[in-house]
Parts: sequence; C-alpha cells; structure tokens
Amino acid sequence: MLYTADYEGLSRAFLSGANKLCNNKIILNDLNVFPVPDGDTGSNMSMTISAAAKDILANDYTSVEKVMSAVASASLRGARGNSGVILSQVFRGMSRRLVGLTTADAKDVAECFKEGVAAAYKAVMKPMEGTILSVARDAADAAIAALDTTGDIVEIVRAATIAGQESLARTPELLPQLKAAGVVDSGGQGLVYILEGALEYLETGKMVELNDSQVSVNTTIDKKVADANIKFVYCTEFLINKGKESSSVTLFRDRIEKKGDCMVVIDDDDVVKVHIHTNNPGFVIEEALKIGELINIKIDNMKYQHDEGASTADNTSQEPEKEVGFAAVAAGDGLESIFLDMGVDKVIKGGQTMNPSTDDILSAVESINAKYVVILPNNKNIIMAAKQVIDLTKKEIIVLETRSVPEGIAARLAFDPAMSMEENVEAMNDAIANTKTGSVTYSVRHFTFEDKEYPENTIMGLRDGKIAVVGEDSLAVLKELLKKEVDDDSAIISIYLGGDISDEQLEDISEELEELYPDLDVLVYMGGQPLYDFIYSVE
Repeated sequence: MLYTADYEGLSRAFLSGANKLCNNKIILNDLNVFPVPDGDTGSNMSMTISAAAKDILANDYTSVEKVMSAVASASLRGARGNSGVILSQVFRGMSRRLVGLTTADAKDVAECFKEGVAAAYKAVMKPMEGTILSVARDAADAAIAALDTTGDIVEIVRAATIAGQESLARTPELLPQLKAAGVVDSGGQGLVYILEGALEYLETGKMVELNDSQVSVNTTIDKKVADANIKFVYCTEFLINKGKESSSVTLFRDRIEKKGDCMVVIDDDDVVKVHIHTNNPGFVIEEALKIGELINIKIDNMKYQHDEGASTADNTSQEPEKEVGFAAVAAGDGLESIFLDMGVDKVIKGGQTMNPSTDDILSAVESINAKYVVILPNNKNIIMAAKQVIDLTKKEIIVLETRSVPEGIAARLAFDPAMSMEENVEAMNDAIANTKTGSVTYSVRHFTFEDKEYPENTIMGLRDGKIAVVGEDSLAVLKELLKKEVDDDSAIISIYLGGDISDEQLEDISEELEELYPDLDVLVYMGGQPLYDFIYSVE
C-alpha cells in the first residue's frame, strides 16, 4: 500500500509510463483511422513525453509540485500534433492541482487526474467522444470514485487504469471511423500505455525500461551556421531556477536584449528558459544570476560550427522591426522556396508524419523581427501546437487555420500591407475558405470506398481530407479529382508535384492539363513534398 507519494515516486511512475508509451509508438502509429500515410500519433506522443522525461532525468526536483510543473512545461514545448498538445494540457492541469505540495496523497492524485482532464477539454474547441479525451475523463472519474473505498494511491491508479482500458475498448462504438477501420483510438491507447506503465512501477517497484533507442526529441533552439561576418559570436543557452526573491524576468529580458540577437526568454512559473546570441555571455549570466540558480548552461562559439543542415545566421536585430511577419510550415524544397519567394520570413520544416513541436514554431516566431507574426500551419494536426505559441511570446501572434499548403499560399497572397491587421485577417480567412484543395497519395492499410474493399498501397484522391477517387495511376486520379472541382467560376488550377516526380515529367503534366482546361490558367510547380504525388488547388 502507498498512502503518500514523494517527488522520487512521482518521477519514477511518470518515467515508467513514458517509457511504456515510447516502447509502443509504432503500434500507435499503426492505429491510423484513415488509410492515408499520416499515422504519426505514436511519434507525436512519444516525442512530446520524451521532452518531459529528459527534463526529469536531467534535474533534481525535490517536490511533487516541481516534478509535475517540469513535466507540464517541457511537454508543452515539446508538444507535436494534436495528440501531443492534448497530452501536454493534461499534464498542465495536473501540475496546477499539485501547486504548493511536497508530497501527494490519494485524494491529491485522484483530483490531479480530474484537473488534467478539465484542462485538456478546455484546450479543444470541439471535444469528441471516443478519443483520448473521453478515455482520460473515464479514467479520472474512476480515480475519484475509488476515493470512497480506499486511500491507497496504488488502488487509485489501478482504478484509473482499468477504467481507461475499458473506455478505450468502447471507442470504436463511439466513433464510426474507428469501427470501420477496426481499431481503437490511438491517442486514447497512448494514454492507457502511460497509465499502465505508471501502475507497473507502483505495483512492483520496477520501472518499465525504455527499449526504443530511436526515441528522441529536439527541444532546443536550432543552431545557426556562423560565418566570418557574424555579429554576435556566442550562442548562449541555459535555464534559471527562480529564487525566492528573484529579480524581475521582464527587467532581465530588457537588460540583455541589446546585447545580442535571436533572443528567447520564456518565463514559465519556477523556470526561465534563455537563449541568445551575444558577444558578452558573461554579462547575460551575471544578470541571470539575479533571478536564481543557473542549470544546463551551454555556450557555443558559432564561428566554429559547421552543421550542413542549418540555415545562415539571423541578424534580425540589425534591421528595424517591421509590422507583420510570416512563418509557414512546409515539407519539400519546392514548397519551401515558393513560400520564401512570396515573402514568408521563416519556413518550418514539417507536415504529414513530421509535425513540428511547439518549441520549433516558437523558435521560428522569435527569429522574425516583426510586431505581428502570422503562422500558417498548413496541416490540421499542427494548428493546436501553433496556438500554444500565443502564450509563450511577447509578439502578437495570429494563427490562421490553414489545413493544406494551397490554403497557406492563398492566405499569404491575400495579405495587403496597406490594410489593417484586422482587415487582413478577414481577407486571408476569406481566401482560405474560397480555396478548393486536395491531394493524391496512397493507402497505408486496406479500406472501403463506395462499398468496395481496396488493399494497401492503392492510389487515392482526397478532397478536403476525404477520399473522393480511387485508381491505379496518380495522374489519372488527379484528373478525376479536377473534374469534380472545376466549375464555371474556376479561373486558376495550381498543381504541386511530389518528390517522386521528376523534372522531366513536369512539362508533360503541364501540357496534358492545359489541353484539358484551355480556358483556365494552369500552374504546375515542383513542390518536392513527400508521400503526396500531387497537391492541388482550384480557385
């Protein structure tokens, strides 16, 4: 029996749950409801929770409050995809319940679950039954109910785990999509893995061991390649554990701002995250010591960094601040170039199966020297992570709910610097709404379409995320899609070719489509995106 949990017990239970989820991330990826190649729930949840696990392993927290606060903060910054963001919000709600506590009893633990669920529901605009939310709710309700008969924390977690398992088994009855695919909800399964791993530690005293060496998460700021003309040489990063009588974080930020560029100062309860490029790291550290104890100090001389994949150093502080900047998510060299040519300040690599984290998006936003930053997620599974940035920066953030690259391009083209920000947001949202978009890809599992069964690797055409055409040839499927989209009001067809299509094929595809639609402007680009042979828009 366990009537009181201390920081060590909470840390070990969390790490055991995190390890069990990470060990099963491939199973979670395979629980993909829709047969398109975007089964990334396991990757997103494992990278989100790994960010928190790394923080716990790297630091010595001495209370349940500090442990859970660290989990909430690190998971928020590492959050990827909708499932990762929802999980981070569960942890955030749990951390609020443990504020001020050195240890936790059964009532604290049960109510901690309940607060976590409330925070997660609040973060989702349209909560759906049969998802991670309902699994979390049922588990929390069982934990609260168990308080009537026991004060044993092990029994509380066992009740939550059993209820979570039973709730997970019901998800196909609540969501027809799950039942049709013959799977349970992947996010809910991930949460159950966490509960099972935590319970295993509480019952046996032994943590689930991590057996997946591939689990990793990048929650640090991207390094910049320095050249001979770089203005600020030292990339300086550290965390500050606030003291009881800390100096103002705002004052600290103001003092160091003029000492460098690419500055990020994130104040999160007891911890402040600092990143800056500066020639005076000593000054920055001295000012930081007025706030509290420094940990994870890292100072790199960027003149000696030669990472091929990194971009050239930002020197945004040399330019006057502009009114509006743009950050867009895209995968593929061609799509990245298109956005940059249109005036997007920062392109964040990502898309299907490789959702950027909240921290990745925050880094891009902070590197843009503008008062307002418009974020174009260009994928429905990135929108939630992008919205988390709003509370993590001093900049004014506008997240447009673009669900595809063509919607992002339409939004950027609709921006008019002569109009007010409010007018531009309305115009950009109108452009998004008026853009017909779709794609051609392949199935990663068997599926049913119009009462007929199709096997894995079948070519599919998607309209607004739903299967509309099935065929054996990508170009033929694209043509069928366009027949459904083009009407008398159509004027422009834009096609973005995937990475598996050669430059030589571009001209042939252009000629075929121009012959089919002689009265429309047909624009064909090399997008270079993975997984999707074609992405299109009709305007």
